[in-house]
Amino acid sequence: MALREISSLEKYLGLKKPSKYSTQGERKVPVLQNNNGAALVGLVTVACHLVNEAKRGELLGDSAEQRAVVRQWIEYRITRVDSCPKDELKLILKELNQYLEDKVYLAGNVFTLADILMYYGIHHIVVELSIQEKEHYLNVTRWFDHIQHYPGVRHHLPLVAVLRNRVYPSGHH
Repeated sequence: MALREISSLEKYLGLKKPSKYSTQGERKVPVLQNNNGAALVGLVTVACHLVNEAKRGELLGDSAEQRAVVRQWIEYRITRVDSCPKDELKLILKELNQYLEDKVYLAGNVFTLADILMYYGIHHIVVELSIQEKEHYLNVTRWFDHIQHYPGVRHHLPLVAVLRNRVYPSGHH
């Protein structure tokens, strides 16, 4: 899964020459074979490297505080979401739902790498939610739908249906 995410991120960033990747270990940690011989290991390390290669530093945050928030949410994705047992998925959704109550994106009002990687990380969860569950986690559903329609992000993932007439009153989006 991580290799697909990295490939989609490369496409989103408009990087023309695809890099060479492999995975290591049971958890299939992505490894970027760098041109200078040093391998970069880990989803966060590789993703941040690609953002810098594409000269899209704004995706990492424009201020020290915003960069910390972006890193925090990427770390949450890696440590909580990726290793979450199935019986705790609702807790993840509840935490995200509360956090997103007054925010457009994970880092406030700015789209960042945290949004991209969290979207990739919870797609498999949201795709399985019933309409009632999507309504229950309204803020996550709103955020998720917004990110899946963000130009160039979705690539390898199927569109998740969100019935706006039930989730979004009065056609607001």
